[in-house]
Amino acid sequence: MPRRIVEPLRQTLPLLLGALILSGCAGGAIEPFSPSARPTAAFPNIGYATWTDEEPSYRLYPGDLLEVRVPSAPELSQKSVTVQPDGRISMPLVGQVPVGDRTVDDASALLTQAYASQLIHPQVEIAVTTAAPIRVFVGGEVDKPGVYDMPGPIDALQAVIQAGGFKTTAKRASVIIIRRGNDGRAMMRTADLLSGIYRPQSVDAVPLRRFDIVYVPRSGVAEIGLFMQQYLRDALPINFSYAINGSYNN
Repeated sequence: MPRRIVEPLRQTLPLLLGALILSGCAGGAIEPFSPSARPTAAFPNIGYATWTDEEPSYRLYPGDLLEVRVPSAPELSQKSVTVQPDGRISMPLVGQVPVGDRTVDDASALLTQAYASQLIHPQVEIAVTTAAPIRVFVGGEVDKPGVYDMPGPIDALQAVIQAGGFKTTAKRASVIIIRRGNDGRAMMRTADLLSGIYRPQSVDAVPLRRFDIVYVPRSGVAEIGLFMQQYLRDALPINFSYAINGSYNN
């Protein structure tokens, strides 16, 4: 289409769309067009904790193999105890004890307290002999979102690659990392993984820890396209084209 025709259409199209929506085309009640409307929901401020790179104490998880020693009563010691899916371990005399999501020191203190009614000098020591697989969650605009086992120390960019890489709609410069802090509260930060592709020496890759969440949001261009698809094109009883960065879409 000649440029002298396209430019006036670009200027008048928003006015025409607004008039169509306000008039309630085809008898349907359609919400008025708002330039600030977004296809994503507005969530309240969650109140994340301040991000810190401090290494938190290891917490016991289902699948961990433990050695439990009771020096004052060696017959109660256990060479191999598995943390069950509900976070409990089974020990002689005291039965099921919840140790999941506790540090090794806290779990040892809990077992010592449990044996206080059975032993004169209760003392329990716990050692992790085999840790369960370390998993991270990768979601958003990646090819294969899901839960992934970490084969070793990896960073956020490597996790995204493991999840099939970025979609073309990904906002690679503002990838969200969510992690549980020492006090149990969630921490959040963003990472510029786009630089890792073009400038590997300056990448802000963020080394991951167990149960970290890596979320890749949509780019602004993708948000606009989704908005046009869901809120305008599918709602109006007419067909029209729109342009994003000079590329026309039907």
